[in-house]
Amino acid sequence: MSKVIAVFGAGTGLGVSVARRFGREGFRVALVARRKDRLDALVAQLAEENIEAAPFPADLSDPTAVPALVDAIRDRFGRIDVVEYAPIGGDQAFTPAAELDAATLEPLARLFLFTPVEVFHAVLPEMTERGDGAVLMGTGYSAVQPMPHASGLGPVMAAARNYLYSLNAELADTGVYAGTLSVAALIARSAAAEAVEAQTGAPVGTEPITMPNGFELPVADPDDLAEAYWDLYTKRDRVEQIHPEPIAPPAGATA
Repeated sequence: MSKVIAVFGAGTGLGVSVARRFGREGFRVALVARRKDRLDALVAQLAEENIEAAPFPADLSDPTAVPALVDAIRDRFGRIDVVEYAPIGGDQAFTPAAELDAATLEPLARLFLFTPVEVFHAVLPEMTERGDGAVLMGTGYSAVQPMPHASGLGPVMAAARNYLYSLNAELADTGVYAGTLSVAALIARSAAAEAVEAQTGAPVGTEPITMPNGFELPVADPDDLAEAYWDLYTKRDRVEQIHPEPIAPPAGATA
């Protein structure tokens, strides 16, 4: 039976690129995101490339729905070998640390910390029993390098990144890998790129984007990010990959 990757946060940017990269290696693909119409379109695109995929509409901000969602994926495919979790869309924004409050953090924590923990908790017994598998998470660079005026997402993703590091060490002798891809860039063709295009009226190409806190954010091709995930999955020689490269923080930031 061919292996299965479940892509949580599947969209037109990173999600479909990950599906294609693993699909080329014979993986079947479970696509998870909120909008069924977009998922159906991605399934059709992948079918044209001879990649078997199925849609699983779900609200990933609700961690209590995870057990039933994982069961539905298993019912359809029979197994889950790899999970990739990166539901970064165009509706999440940075908040200055001085303005941050619990009400702002709570929905971010559900989406970027509580739900991935629940997903990984649900699939790890199957993987460890089989002695093979991987859980992969995508985070933003603000989880690695705190920056002024770019809080909110960073603290929550930093907590998830901390969890991944611990999980990686604990799984070292089980045959199961845990890793994280920290993206120091705006992802082309993604919902976030669409939001930037709508705000600026200019298409997102390959040139860096100047952010409100003054530094230039590179633009990453999601196919390159998918290749970085594949490299993490196959080599398993590090916990984290930063792509494209670390960004020097703007004045006022601390290491």
